[in-house]
Amino acid sequence: MSSRSVPRPIPPGVRIGHVHLKVADLERALGFYRDGLGFHVTQRYGRQAVFLSAGGYHHHLGLNTWESAGGAAPAPGTTGLYHVAILYPTRRELAVAVARMIDAGIPLDGAANHGVSEAIYVRDPDGNGVELYWDRPEAEWPRTADGSLAMVTQPLNLEELLRLNREVD
Repeated sequence: MSSRSVPRPIPPGVRIGHVHLKVADLERALGFYRDGLGFHVTQRYGRQAVFLSAGGYHHHLGLNTWESAGGAAPAPGTTGLYHVAILYPTRRELAVAVARMIDAGIPLDGAANHGVSEAIYVRDPDGNGVELYWDRPEAEWPRTADGSLAMVTQPLNLEELLRLNREVD
């Protein structure tokens, strides 16, 4: 590509299809992603790999021990995955997921209002960051005077969010 050409932007329909994680212990990881978060197992490859889904998709998550069985989590200060972000369709569904994490005894690393979204942060058993979030409608996203996004990181009222889980339909 010459310095004079402008690269074509990625097509707007492109999206991240799935995440595949190296884990130390497949059953321990399943305890988090299947039992803790509620993903459904779509396929297993013996005791070395498993694929999980939400809503019947072939897989949103792959977990394997091919290169990592018994391995340690990456040390702080090293490069690699920062977090996997799991998008919930509504604020209430996020509240249900967070209550499920708390009920399972999974500690929360943080909770933030980003203006465009509300997010809860946890770690899986291998130390991978996992963000559980929902997006506000785009019309509500904070913007600067020139129309650019003005995302923020502010405290999230977790108790207010969890009240949605306790409301009866």
